[in-house]
Amino acid sequence: MTVYHLAGDSTVAPGKPPEHPMAGWGTFLAERLGFEVRNHAFGGATTQSFVDEGSWQRLMDGVRPGDVVVIQFGHNDQKEPELDSRGGFTQRVTEMIDESRERGAAAVLCTPVERRWFNGEQVDPTHGDYPNAVRELARRTAAPLIDLTAFTTWLYEDLGDHASRALLSHYAAGEYAGWPEGLADDTHFSVTGARRVAAFVALALRGIAGLDGDRPAKGSRGIVP
Repeated sequence: MTVYHLAGDSTVAPGKPPEHPMAGWGTFLAERLGFEVRNHAFGGATTQSFVDEGSWQRLMDGVRPGDVVVIQFGHNDQKEPELDSRGGFTQRVTEMIDESRERGAAAVLCTPVERRWFNGEQVDPTHGDYPNAVRELARRTAAPLIDLTAFTTWLYEDLGDHASRALLSHYAAGEYAGWPEGLADDTHFSVTGARRVAAFVALALRGIAGLDGDRPAKGSRGIVP
């Protein structure tokens, strides 16, 4: 049975009970996908710190032929000059793709989920060149791509400024024990938002895998949308 392994930052990472209802989309992927998911993502992770802190090696230690490694970084890499989109960032992601394939696994790339920063009726892009760097890397390496930058931008704009707040961590004072003073965070998902993105990722992964949902079809690019 295929196992899905997640590498990423806080927008992917397992939700922490004290921070409820804040959660990363990886928290709910298994319930949407119907396969085992091992979520190694953690808050503040870059492509470099994910390796340096041992998370990548732990992920690789559990990979078996036929598994899938899903990779989403960019939020924090853009804060580090040495992880420039066409420099250290691309190099680290390329290494992750190569090492996944050496283990007999498929590597699936995700562009970073967008921040919910509205400018009028549209969302301002906040990731600079990183989404394009991931898209071009997917083309160059023939890796399947899930364009979460495009999807989340569309999702926020489709719902509009007011309604889309429910997808992110906007909590009133006293509403949740973990946030007694309330919170207005347009980067991190609420359970509602995390589940919505997880549903889209699961649908995309099924499309990449083929109708049986077991493993990516040989040679499939699976680029969405």
